[in-house]
Amino acid sequence: MKNRKHFALLIALMVSAFIVPTYGQNGLNIPFSQYGVGFSTTPYSIPFASQMGGIAYTRQAANMINMFNPASYAAIQPTSFVFNMGLGIEMSTFTDPNTSVYDADGNIAYLALGFPLSKWWKTAIGILPLTSVSYESVQTQTDPVWGENKTRYEGVGGVTKVFWGHGFNVTDKLSLGMNVNFLFDHLNRAITYHFPGNDSTYFMDARREKTTIIHNFTFDFGAQYTQPIGEDYTLLAGLTFTPHRSMKVDDNSLIYTFVTYAATEYIRDTIFPLAGQNGEYTSTLEQPYIVGLGLALQRNDIWSIAFDATYSPWSGLKYIENEDYNIFGESALRYGDNFKGAIGIQRLGDKNAQHYMRRVTYSAGFHLEKGKLQLQPVGSDLTSIDEWGIGFGMSLPMRKGRSVLDLSVNYSSMGTADMLRRNCFTIGIGLGSSDTWFQKRQYN
Repeated sequence: MKNRKHFALLIALMVSAFIVPTYGQNGLNIPFSQYGVGFSTTPYSIPFASQMGGIAYTRQAANMINMFNPASYAAIQPTSFVFNMGLGIEMSTFTDPNTSVYDADGNIAYLALGFPLSKWWKTAIGILPLTSVSYESVQTQTDPVWGENKTRYEGVGGVTKVFWGHGFNVTDKLSLGMNVNFLFDHLNRAITYHFPGNDSTYFMDARREKTTIIHNFTFDFGAQYTQPIGEDYTLLAGLTFTPHRSMKVDDNSLIYTFVTYAATEYIRDTIFPLAGQNGEYTSTLEQPYIVGLGLALQRNDIWSIAFDATYSPWSGLKYIENEDYNIFGESALRYGDNFKGAIGIQRLGDKNAQHYMRRVTYSAGFHLEKGKLQLQPVGSDLTSIDEWGIGFGMSLPMRKGRSVLDLSVNYSSMGTADMLRRNCFTIGIGLGSSDTWFQKRQYN
């Protein structure tokens, strides 16, 4: 009965992630999120990964649900029920040649649970924000004919991912896995043109609005291999692959002029869609193929050093608007090769130590990502927006090692000083809990 109550509570937590509107949507004003389908901070927003600089492909533990390599689910014990969750607080400073702006916000990083289906087959299900759209900016210009005019750019929303994964113990050394991912949510974007002080007969305020609704499936595959080297060392290898997918998304757009009376806006003329037209149409969303490789060397339960490398033809999901429509004009976003690398080190805790602090695992890592964004504004050269960062963390064992509390601090810097730079501190708190559920009790 106790386990059933816990299970009901976990399901309620995960379901609430679907119905709470703010889930997966960051309150930060992130100018980079105006491109594509939003801005992504994974895996650096996930505490167990960020504490090692984003290292994930070789990670596995009996109380960890590592969605970045589904083969890791095979480490779930045959009689265990595993629950993971993560929280994150982001503190960002955005600077350009003229201004500097500070903002902060907190979010649920992910929720996940896992359990065995058999001794060799384990499963996991979870939810996490994949991208976030959250920006608002105003550009003011003065024209000798139009006078002063203001253009406001704003957007909210994002993409949320639900995954259902399976891990298989093929041999004592080899495990394989796959994730079925459902991407859903919506993105709302708008551009408003305002002509203060002008005669509305000749200069009318106008707005362009577009809502993109996403509901698509993607897939991930993974493998992990463990090879002892002598009596003291173990080599771990992880491989992940995400195949390319071309998907359809639904767009709904509106372009109109409006007038304002007593702070209330009234549509004056609808420019799109015209009478007899439909503002709804389908566009394309492309998931690139992604290849990830991880290697780790561990010395007994003393220390571990790991390296991850990732390549994809471009970063993130590629949004291509229907060629018959061009609601916001040409985007400055360009798609090109994306490389990610991370290196991390751990001082592993001694499970048998009498002093508690000697049972704590300490982690540190560094990551570098080339080509996270590639922008080419009108009349400018192509600029690659890269990112680098460092992470530190502690894993505090609880309940005789069956559960762990992950604490992480991550610093990252993205962009260029002459365009826009984002410096961000992320504080993460993660919980990995493992309970014994599927064990038959013995009575004498």
